[in-house]
Amino acid sequence: DTCQNFHCKRGKVCHADKQGKPHCICQDPAACPPTKDYEHVCGTDNKTYDGTCQLFGTKCQLEGTKMGRQLHLDYMGSCKYIPPCTDYEVDQFPLRMRDWLKNILIQYYERDLNTSGILTEKQRNKVKKIYQNDKRLVAGDHPVELLLHDFEKNYHMYVYPVHWQFHQLDQHPVDRLLTHSELAPLRASLIPMEHCITRFFQECDGDQDKLIALKEWCHGFGIKE
Repeated sequence: DTCQNFHCKRGKVCHADKQGKPHCICQDPAACPPTKDYEHVCGTDNKTYDGTCQLFGTKCQLEGTKMGRQLHLDYMGSCKYIPPCTDYEVDQFPLRMRDWLKNILIQYYERDLNTSGILTEKQRNKVKKIYQNDKRLVAGDHPVELLLHDFEKNYHMYVYPVHWQFHQLDQHPVDRLLTHSELAPLRASLIPMEHCITRFFQECDGDQDKLIALKEWCHGFGIKE
C-alpha cells in the first residue's frame, strides 16, 4: 500500500493513482466516519460540523476561495450563542486563567506521584514547590477578590504555570512566538467556558503583528519582566 506511510495535511487523504503513485486529495466530508454529539465542532462560519474531519474536508474543497481561507475551527462543541466579552470580564480573565493553569500542573504532579510520565523531571521539581506550599489556594470557584489577593501574596507560584503553558503551545516551530494555529488548540477547547479568551489573546498581541511573544504573553498575565 503506497499510501501507508504517505502523509497528507489535515482535510486531505491519500489516494493512489492507476500507476500506484500516492497523491493527496480532499477528504469527502460525506465519507467521514460517524461521530458522537460531544465530538461536534463549530466553524468560524458559525456552522456546526459533525467533527474535525468534516470541517477540514469542507475547508479543503473550498481551497482557493475566500470562504476557504476564512473557514477555521472556532471551538469544540456545537455552535451556540457566545456573549461578547466586556471590559470588566477581560480584566478578570487572567486571574482565573492563572489559577486554572496552576491547578492543572498540580493535578499532573499528583498523577505523576503514582505513574510518572506526564511531566519531565525538571517540570516536576518546579511544580513540587507549588504543590508543597501550604499557602496555596485549593482548586475551586473562587471570588475575583480572593484570586487577586492570592496572586499578590503568592506571586512566585503563578510565574512557572504561565511560562509552562506558553512553551506547551510553542511547538510549530519552537521559536518563542505563538501563532494563531498554535493558540487554536487551547482557544478552541476553552471558548464555550471562557468566552473572553479570544479578546484576551488579541490584547496580548501588543504590537498587533499576529504573533504573541513570551514577553507579551507574560505581560497579559501580569507577570513582571
